[in-house]
Amino acid sequence: MKIETLKPFNGQHCETTATGTLLNQLDIELSEPMLFGLGEGLGFIFWKMKSMDFPFVGGRIKPDLLTQNIAKNLNLELTIKETASPQKAWDSVKELIDKGQAVGLKLDCFHLQYFSKPFHFAGHYAAIYGYDKDNAFLVDTEQQGGQVKTSLNSLALARAEKGPMTSKNLYYTLNKTGHEFDLKTAILTAIRNNATDYINPPITNIGYKGILKTSTEIIEWFKTSKDIENDFKTSAMLMEKAGTGGALFRNLYRDFLNESHQLLKIDKLKAGHEAFTEIAALWTAVSQLFEMASETKDIKYIHQASEILKTISDKEKKTMEMLATI
Repeated sequence: MKIETLKPFNGQHCETTATGTLLNQLDIELSEPMLFGLGEGLGFIFWKMKSMDFPFVGGRIKPDLLTQNIAKNLNLELTIKETASPQKAWDSVKELIDKGQAVGLKLDCFHLQYFSKPFHFAGHYAAIYGYDKDNAFLVDTEQQGGQVKTSLNSLALARAEKGPMTSKNLYYTLNKTGHEFDLKTAILTAIRNNATDYINPPITNIGYKGILKTSTEIIEWFKTSKDIENDFKTSAMLMEKAGTGGALFRNLYRDFLNESHQLLKIDKLKAGHEAFTEIAALWTAVSQLFEMASETKDIKYIHQASEILKTISDKEKKTMEMLATI
């Protein structure tokens, strides 16, 4: 069984790709930067725990929230369900597919057979649009192959994994409510919400405060790392290539602001786009310095990255303060 009419979303980030595929079924076709922006997706977190091999540098809001925000801003009905029973979880999804509705899944990508370099990350999303007796047919990001398949057994394991970011076989659907959305209004609401949240971080390792904290934390991290080469090489890869759209999601937000300016012709959007063009380039520079530190094991590159992070923190704070008043 496959939904033959499905139009897969072609994206770089997993949650926008999965949700974009569901939106395509509703004849709501928006760009990936637009979805990221409407999802109020821009954020920052520096997260370290003793159980982790090295700290995590993240550039978006928490998993699950992006789709919730998109649904809210586009007046859509989002249905999210979880169950501890793998059988019930599969039966529920299968029933929806049989009715012709694609379904969003939250997964630990470690178990997915099409991942060439498996690693545990339980905040991964894909849309499922079909199955046969052995396999599930999914839509994942461009870099993972777009329309892909994995065994039903591996999918069950990916859905039921336990640990950080996991959910109990979470799946979700989107439906229209009968209330149309106004894209221009939705854009402005999303920008204001995202900017306001960003400039009011609840703790110091989030938002612009988190970036400033990271500027000192990376020096300590380098000095105490048991594997400098792997730590900083992997972190650089995650920042640039692991579904972020490059520059730790700043490329996506830059393009969202540009698209929004083209539509709304508001000066603050133009200024925001210009600022995030600079900011995105700085984030890419940080990841390149991480790579240099990985290759040479020379702390000078970390000190350089530290100084850039201080600049980024200030620029993002000022830009988001401006966008909060749009």
